[in-house]
Amino acid sequence: MTEDLRINGERLLSRIEELASIGAIDGGGSCRLALTDEDRAGRDLVVAWMRDLDLEINIDSIGNVVAVRPGKTDGPPTMTGSHIDTVRTGGRYDGNLGVLAGLEIIESLSENKIETQHPVAVAFFTDEEGSRFAPDMLGSLVYVGGMTLEEALDIKGVDGAKVGDELDRIGYRGASPCPGPSPRAFVELHIEQGPVLEVEGVTIGAVTGVQGISWTELTITGESNHAGTTPMALRHDSGFAAAAISTYVRDLSLEMGGSQVATVGRLELHPNLVNVVAGSAILTTDLRNTVEARLAEAEKKLADFLLELASNEGLKIEKRQLARFEPVDFNEEVVSTVENIASRLGHSVMKLPSGAGHDAQMMARVCPTGMVFVPSHKGISHNPQEHTDSDDLIAGCNVLFQTILDLDMKDFGGLESK
Repeated sequence: MTEDLRINGERLLSRIEELASIGAIDGGGSCRLALTDEDRAGRDLVVAWMRDLDLEINIDSIGNVVAVRPGKTDGPPTMTGSHIDTVRTGGRYDGNLGVLAGLEIIESLSENKIETQHPVAVAFFTDEEGSRFAPDMLGSLVYVGGMTLEEALDIKGVDGAKVGDELDRIGYRGASPCPGPSPRAFVELHIEQGPVLEVEGVTIGAVTGVQGISWTELTITGESNHAGTTPMALRHDSGFAAAAISTYVRDLSLEMGGSQVATVGRLELHPNLVNVVAGSAILTTDLRNTVEARLAEAEKKLADFLLELASNEGLKIEKRQLARFEPVDFNEEVVSTVENIASRLGHSVMKLPSGAGHDAQMMARVCPTGMVFVPSHKGISHNPQEHTDSDDLIAGCNVLFQTILDLDMKDFGGLESK
């Protein structure tokens, strides 16, 4: 009975450790920024594991890698996967868990000589983090047709490199076309990256959707001047303006309440000297909300504040949108399947939205989609201290395994290529 099948937990954990060793940094984390040499080494390792399983491997023109195990019938696969690129201070589970869980599920199917009705695929998508090339979820966005390939290949990173050039350099600009073929369903296993499951004492999260994201880069131009001789009333201080924006977005989130969050995650001052009024500043704002109208409200309030700040301080503030994605609701049938299977396997489970962006939110544009969350210790992620207990990693993978098997037998009534 397939209901009794379980993955090999030791093998899953071993692969997680081996992948984490590529780009290893102090504290136990990893740094594999998208399309760097470290990313290439990670890709090569995962692709080698895919080949070991005799999977059909397809690499598309934005570098997404999809490996397929055939089923009894041809046609769209039931797909799982995530990403293997990291932020500069990444942990070892973010993204990697979802990809390696997919490999483990496929290997377990083969070991047990299980032939699924439909093909099963595992994918890893390019530049999910957006740390080097904005926007985040770039590979999956192009995969579903949300951005043209040409536009994506021309994106410049924070280091001045272009996506297309870097794909060529590391050898991962593939021949498969973009947009890619829609799967019949997509389910992603991921660490929560927040504290809710751990605080509630719950093992599995059945994710209901992903909150909307608005990233903006702000360039402030003022006047560089002597810090000792320039009266306060006569300054055009870009450093002050950057600080004012940082405190404003925090106050805005607290004022709005609900699911609204806001962050200034990057800030650069020029000339960045102790005795010089900053002449210019570059910073980023990250606004998120589960409700589109509330996210738009936060954007409007920030825009109004920027106009007033520029006028009062005699500054120029220019805006460049880095990413803008509306909130996404996942397919109710997939969410219920995750919830029911977690309960059947004896795990505590709760429904919750995702505060972080994921490739699943892009895949939801083209097929029934859901996610499985496992707890993050103290809610820490994008940090070498990121940790999830081994038992929870294995539990999440088994829930994903049984979800894939269950979805393999479902008829989505024409939603498979919506």
